[in-house]
Amino acid sequence: MAERREELLRAAIGQIEARGVAAVRIADVASALGVSNALVLYHFSTKEKLVAAAFTFAAEDDLGHLRKLLGRRTTALRRLRSAVRWYAPTGQAKGWRLWIEGWAAALREPALQEVTRDLDKQWKAAIAEVIAEGVAAGEFRCPDPHGAALRLTALLDGLAVQLTSYAGAVSRARAQEWVDEALARELGLERASLTAAER
Repeated sequence: MAERREELLRAAIGQIEARGVAAVRIADVASALGVSNALVLYHFSTKEKLVAAAFTFAAEDDLGHLRKLLGRRTTALRRLRSAVRWYAPTGQAKGWRLWIEGWAAALREPALQEVTRDLDKQWKAAIAEVIAEGVAAGEFRCPDPHGAALRLTALLDGLAVQLTSYAGAVSRARAQEWVDEALARELGLERASLTAAER
């Protein structure tokens, strides 16, 4: 049962990324797996519940990867740098098209709004925590870890919209430069020290 549910959620994520939340149908998810609509409805009962569950599943997957990156035994700077690199729209985080769809649909769907808000809070809290650890260890200076986490994630989210929605608005290389510059500025470091942290 759990395995079948996971297959349905992965198929739903793929269909949401391809078609958008508004256009995706139960039949699309069923067809992607070659199963009946009734099977999908058995597990989720409505499209809204399926969509909310799919976003929850994707969020838990992303948060699990974030925790793995931030839980490594290395400096706070290295952990933070790898998390930001992964989360950035130039990195390997879950498809940005999915999250942009989620943000848009959350304006009208309370259950989805709860999922996206919770994901956002957990990301910011995790980033703020590792910044605070780095400050306590004397690795860098940041008088407001929570504010820095909010500014960094807002920049990353905004760049994701530009790169995903507006082809050619900004190059991936330029976006990564801006992310590196912002991270260095928030931590009171020279940008070159970020590169040194990767070694």
